[in-house]
Amino acid sequence: MLMNNIGEPKGESDLLDSINNTEVKGFHYKTWLIAGMGFFTDAYDLFIIGAVLALLPLSGWAALSVGAKSLIASTALLSAVIGAVVFGRLLDMLGRKAVYGIELVLLIIGALGSAFLTPVNGVLTLIAWRFLLGIGIGGDYATSSTIMSEYSNTKKRGMLVGMVFSMQSLGLVVGPAITLGLIYSGMAPALIWKLMLAFGAIPALFVIYGRRKLPETPKYSLNVEGDAKTAAKNWEKVSGVSVDETGTVAKSTRIKWSKLFTDRIFLITLIGTAGSWFLMDWALYGNSIMSNQMLSGLVPSTVTGMSALKATSFYTLLVFGIAAFPGYWIATFTIDRIGRKPIQLVGFLAMTVSFAVLGIFSYLLSPAFLAEFLIIYGLSYFFIEFGPNVTTFIYPPEVFPTALRGLGTGASAAGGKTGAFIGTALNVIIIAALGESSLFLILAFLSALGFVLTVFALPEPKGKVLEEISGEVRYAAHN
Repeated sequence: MLMNNIGEPKGESDLLDSINNTEVKGFHYKTWLIAGMGFFTDAYDLFIIGAVLALLPLSGWAALSVGAKSLIASTALLSAVIGAVVFGRLLDMLGRKAVYGIELVLLIIGALGSAFLTPVNGVLTLIAWRFLLGIGIGGDYATSSTIMSEYSNTKKRGMLVGMVFSMQSLGLVVGPAITLGLIYSGMAPALIWKLMLAFGAIPALFVIYGRRKLPETPKYSLNVEGDAKTAAKNWEKVSGVSVDETGTVAKSTRIKWSKLFTDRIFLITLIGTAGSWFLMDWALYGNSIMSNQMLSGLVPSTVTGMSALKATSFYTLLVFGIAAFPGYWIATFTIDRIGRKPIQLVGFLAMTVSFAVLGIFSYLLSPAFLAEFLIIYGLSYFFIEFGPNVTTFIYPPEVFPTALRGLGTGASAAGGKTGAFIGTALNVIIIAALGESSLFLILAFLSALGFVLTVFALPEPKGKVLEEISGEVRYAAHN
């Protein structure tokens, strides 16, 4: 009897074979665009708030306290934890199609409310709208990677899922670019900060329809609902590839959600995905969201107000554009050759060294050593992207079975956004209390922990079909 590459009789999985082996086609790129534009928006909305915070006191707002800055900057990250878990669970309960697109509706409402329904000095109002925005962002983290992974073939799965996430790099670059453009336009600061926040709703508006029109993923229909006919029909609809469903035996494998925490292998994997994402996001988001404050030490003390904001926004754009942007895409287009685990390990190691150098040699954090600081700081950003920022997104939808993929991915993203929330909230306080060099030493320690966790808790999914690497075959055989 012919056997497929996960050890099952070939006649039982003709549809799975087709999904796993079909070459990259136009529908893959269409799905990438529909999913990826959400991540462009996610990154823009999360990271633009740092520049907005620097602009508010120049726009008629009273000076913000450290606590107010911390809460405004980090609230969306806290609510993203909730959004990731809730939408992840809904993905598994109701199906991918029933949920996809709703997260963007919440994101758009939150972005527009932040911009146009927040009064001067309305700190609590801005926090409330950012909370709603974060729910949508967290939902996007759970939904988009899950759906892209289930449409991807085995050979290029890392690239396709990575391309979704790497749209974040455009959001990183566009944020400071728009900030500089609006500042140099001569508009009043009171209008600039509103436009900065409102822009985040525009890309999401263009892809809601596409998300709502996507059919249920064939793998969910087949592996969870046990509906081979619908699975084959939807696969042909999106890919143009016809598969005779009579040759496919549907296996409905509904796994109780609690198994994610009681099955030893699933739990260890979750600790690896959520834990490494937690450690990475602390470093990334704490630095990126508060980049204007992080880089303010490089601006001479005689430069203040709008001129200082121009300088820090320019340095941010320089770091994001030259260091971070290529890191995303190099990782994305090499991950299926190099592997997820080696890239994540190299990234965490380079982050450890870069942050340690900046922490130990504190004199680098001054205008006199601007070039040296930007080079080392830029290297840390390159290896965050050519490293755990991309891989922690790709890992979760690969290493959890179809019936738990949404929750596993959502819980992993929640771990990451918890780290991002803590980092963004605490980094402001750590800088004020201990200084920036101490913060970099803390980030070096966290990066080293990420390296150790990756070594012991995560497998290598490269070249393996989802049904194998996710433990789906193991779980089905055991039960």
